[in-house]
Amino acid sequence: MKVLIIDDSSVDRHHLTSLLESLGYEVDAYSSTQGVINQVSQQAYDYLFLDIVMPEQDGYKFLRELRANPATANQRVVLYSSKGTPLEVSYGLKRSGANHYMVKPATKEKLATLLQPA
Repeated sequence: MKVLIIDDSSVDRHHLTSLLESLGYEVDAYSSTQGVINQVSQQAYDYLFLDIVMPEQDGYKFLRELRANPATANQRVVLYSSKGTPLEVSYGLKRSGANHYMVKPATKEKLATLLQPA
């Protein structure tokens, strides 16, 4: 299975990449959303982990663009953020259109549960 990570924090990107690779996933990781819509439309990903707070374009805006593009509209997205209040989680899932919401930091156990086949 293949996963894409978009997170401006190199520490968080590396941590999540290491955990996912230890679970057997192939991982591509980016520090910003620039050019990623094209990447997602050309390469099939099982999941896209998306940070919310980023300097150039926040995760919510990127997710709206992703959902508006017919080639990427059905991409499974996990919002991956340090923002974990019930209001923020609810907004991320209901209003922004994410499939899942995971509060940082990830653990191997949380990832295994989230990514298990339906």
